[in-house]
Amino acid sequence: MTDADVTEIAVQTMTVGAKVAAPVLLTALLVGFLISLFQAATQIQEPTLSFVPKMIAVSIALLVTGNWVLAEMVSFTEHLFDSLPHLLGRT
Repeated sequence: MTDADVTEIAVQTMTVGAKVAAPVLLTALLVGFLISLFQAATQIQEPTLSFVPKMIAVSIALLVTGNWVLAEMVSFTEHLFDSLPHLLGRT
């Protein structure tokens, strides 16, 4: 296993991690932004007004994208396990 192989695996891991986390993080970001706009416009400063809608939206995002997230993770893991003989020098 060379330094290039380790770097390639690290880049692939971070890419898959970003793709998998994006739906949940973007949903929380969008809902948090909309709630903060609403709070600024109405001057309602209730902490649960921010937390509960975000929790519900993230749960829905996980339900909607969960199958795709799992498929991406399984695909990446299978690809990594398939490339182990090559990485260990046993082609």
